[in-house]
Amino acid sequence: MKTINYKEESRLTRFLYRLTVKSLIISALILTGIQASVQAQNVKFTRPSWYFGVAGGANINYYLGTTQELNSNLMVIPSAFFHGDGVGLYAAPLIEFHRPDTRLGLMLQAGYDSREGSFLQVNTPCNCPEDLKTDLSYFTVEPSIRFAPFKSDFYLYAGPRFAFNLTKSFTYKQGINPAYPSQVANPDVTGDFSYVRDNLISMQIGVGYDIQLSSQTKKTQFVLSPFVSYQPYFGQDPRTIESWNITTLRAGIALKLGMGRKIETPAEVIIPAVIVPEPIVQFSVNAPKNIPVERRVRETFPLRNYIFFNLGSTEIPSRYVLLRKDQVKDFREDQLEIFTPKDLTGRSKRQMTVYYNVINILGDRMVKNPSTVVRLTGASVKGPKEGKQMAETVKIYLVNVFGIDGSRISVEGRIKPRIPSEQPGGTKELVLLREGDHRVSVWSESPALMMEFQSGPDAPLKPVEIIGVQEAPLDSYLTFKAEGANAAFSTWSLEIADEDGKVQYFGPYTQETVSLPGKSILATRPEGNYKVTMIGQTKSGKVVKKETTANLVLWTPPTNEEMMRFSVIYEFNNSKAIDIYEKYLTEIVIPKIPINAKVILHGHTDIIGEEAHNLKLSLDRANDVKSILEKGLAKAGRNDVKFEVFGFGEDLNMAPFDNKYPEERFYNRTVVIDIVPAN
Repeated sequence: MKTINYKEESRLTRFLYRLTVKSLIISALILTGIQASVQAQNVKFTRPSWYFGVAGGANINYYLGTTQELNSNLMVIPSAFFHGDGVGLYAAPLIEFHRPDTRLGLMLQAGYDSREGSFLQVNTPCNCPEDLKTDLSYFTVEPSIRFAPFKSDFYLYAGPRFAFNLTKSFTYKQGINPAYPSQVANPDVTGDFSYVRDNLISMQIGVGYDIQLSSQTKKTQFVLSPFVSYQPYFGQDPRTIESWNITTLRAGIALKLGMGRKIETPAEVIIPAVIVPEPIVQFSVNAPKNIPVERRVRETFPLRNYIFFNLGSTEIPSRYVLLRKDQVKDFREDQLEIFTPKDLTGRSKRQMTVYYNVINILGDRMVKNPSTVVRLTGASVKGPKEGKQMAETVKIYLVNVFGIDGSRISVEGRIKPRIPSEQPGGTKELVLLREGDHRVSVWSESPALMMEFQSGPDAPLKPVEIIGVQEAPLDSYLTFKAEGANAAFSTWSLEIADEDGKVQYFGPYTQETVSLPGKSILATRPEGNYKVTMIGQTKSGKVVKKETTANLVLWTPPTNEEMMRFSVIYEFNNSKAIDIYEKYLTEIVIPKIPINAKVILHGHTDIIGEEAHNLKLSLDRANDVKSILEKGLAKAGRNDVKFEVFGFGEDLNMAPFDNKYPEERFYNRTVVIDIVPAN
């Protein structure tokens, strides 16, 4: 008994010892894994570029064509099998290569590919049913190009399929006539198809999606990828005789794994804070004394060849001046103040009075030049029919009021004008752009109507010369300079206080130099002393203030002086549409610039677009005109002219016109040229 007890105790002891050792080992491994996991949380790996794995799925096979001679020992006569289907197994190891966040990659799968299936049952002349089943299978090699169009886990793939036949067996069964149930059925016939091709070359196209199963804290990363592919019947004729072919739809899933590369994280470097001194800004105010001249302006005002219509309307808008037939005899281009639009106010009144008489100016010129002819082209987003109706409206007015022969005026309709404001793909401020495109354009090849040196369907009409008194010349404006503001400030503003403590605010500004008319500060006061404070917001968020004082005197015009003004018009968002004006500036404008004169160029834009972009665009336009004038003066041997160039962008305080109507916005896309004599 003791021996037995001793042996049992010894076995139990050894068992407990082994269990304890194993427990310690397992615990140590678990702790090691936990520690490794904790450490791995601080380490990241890239997504793998190479993947290895297995793919499995089902081939859904569709049979078409004729199958009748199964082999040399069996031919189904007179019946033949035509259609069939079935599901076969697909299993293959795989290799993939595609770099993370790229579009192109490569795939390779090679494995077992079953095309088994059953043909639809047919009947013999004895009304005996016949069935045919095949276990056709291949070893397939499928290289593919992988394409991820969005650089994401979704991908497409396509490539050839090389198939090597493995099995070609079939089972043929002929049943009995149901009308004679006592008949003995023929035994099933099994065998191999004859004339089976050993090799096939076909193609496939598919789609898949990678589901990441591992985080990037793991070096070994697993991916589950469901896929579907289509393999058409091209090249899938399994036999060299008859017309049997196979089309396959494959659905499956792949399990892939790959090894990521460790992402090296640079050691944290503590950089001591460096106190950067704020940039120095020099602030000054230039308040010119009263300029003792009355400047009469002889302005050559450009006349666009457009009549703008309200959206959805084919009637000439009421803002245009429409005459009665008895008023035509009194109409003159140089006395347009008599024929003023009804609802016109603001700084652009004089020039817009000219433009809103554009149809009357056209009619008057056609009456005085009876050999001239014009074409009116209406453009409407609703279609050529409405555009033509707009053109007809203008024609009817010219015929009925000015008595012009209708045969001298042709009309046509378009969806868009030849130079549209709205561009393909544009998404911003479309209403304003489409208002500008809803218009009738005037086209003529008669020099009496059109601008000098111009031709074509978008050439402007001949300018109108008007004379007026300039309210306050640009060189009488107050100039505020914040030198260094571009580097120091995100924006800066002005705070201007008079002797009584009344404060006015201007800004914010982003440019270093700002000009304001004295009247905007003085109003009706003839003179005043002001404290001017510049308030700048630095790019680090700090507020900087600088103060100075200025004595302002309201500009008044006591004596006579005549200056000339010309304008250049640009197309929408363009600073290089100057080609049609180059000859005009060279041969018309330059000869009128007196010796030692000063030429002030101020560029403008409409309100469409970003403010910063428009500011740069206006300056580019002004410099474009300057370069042409300088080039023409140098060619004439002159270097006596002084230039001042300004770009005001869409600044509403400086804009020549309002921005309510499309014609005003079109005229704000301009460079105004003021020619000031030396005295």
